[in-house]
Amino acid sequence: MSIPAPKSSGGAMLRLEGVSAGYAGFQALFNVSLEVRPGESVAVIGPNGAGKTTLLRTVSKLIELSAGEILMEGRSLHAVPAHEVIALGIAQVPEGRRLFARLSVEENLKMGAFLPAARPRYTERLKFVYSLFPRLQERSSQIAGTLSGGEQQMCAIGRALMSGPKLLLLDEPSAGLAPVVVQSIFALVKRICAEGYTVLIVEQNIRQVLKVVDRAYLLETGRIKMDGPSAELLASDEIRKAYLGI
Repeated sequence: MSIPAPKSSGGAMLRLEGVSAGYAGFQALFNVSLEVRPGESVAVIGPNGAGKTTLLRTVSKLIELSAGEILMEGRSLHAVPAHEVIALGIAQVPEGRRLFARLSVEENLKMGAFLPAARPRYTERLKFVYSLFPRLQERSSQIAGTLSGGEQQMCAIGRALMSGPKLLLLDEPSAGLAPVVVQSIFALVKRICAEGYTVLIVEQNIRQVLKVVDRAYLLETGRIKMDGPSAELLASDEIRKAYLGI
């Protein structure tokens, strides 16, 4: 089963313009500008501590900007509170998955469709998520906290998709997973992109993520150092020496 991704107006779906942000006196992002166009898959790559997770948390309004602006379909997010961001079509899969561990798989998925706009299509979207992740359907009544790491990541991605997002934010989806499971997670990310969803993913596994996205930005110490088509970055001597050990 396939559900077309929500359509967006022309131009960039997400645009960051000169964004600076941080935590309690520590600045993590410096004048970051990037954009994600409708139907595009974009990665933000870089080492641990580069500011990748901070960047996603600023888009979700979990961290306020100290400078710059974030636009979703041309609308500034400046005055939008964090709890209203999902209603604009932005859904985030947090690092560490953050499932409701004592609820079942299906109850976790149902939590993803809590928006009034998503409720009428609950059954349709549940079928779509189960078509993406057949293993979740097999384990629909299982308590989420007892799933394997890979299954929990599937459940977290499925929960985000239940809202019918225009933009899916993925924060380190391969973190803490066995190598064989990492391969399957990236294959699923590629399939989600092929369904027409717009995806912004931050990831330390540079080699794998550059194989599934259209474009990427290299973030180092809170600053964008390089950007371009994923194939170009994968072939870049700088990235191959610094991050791929080649």
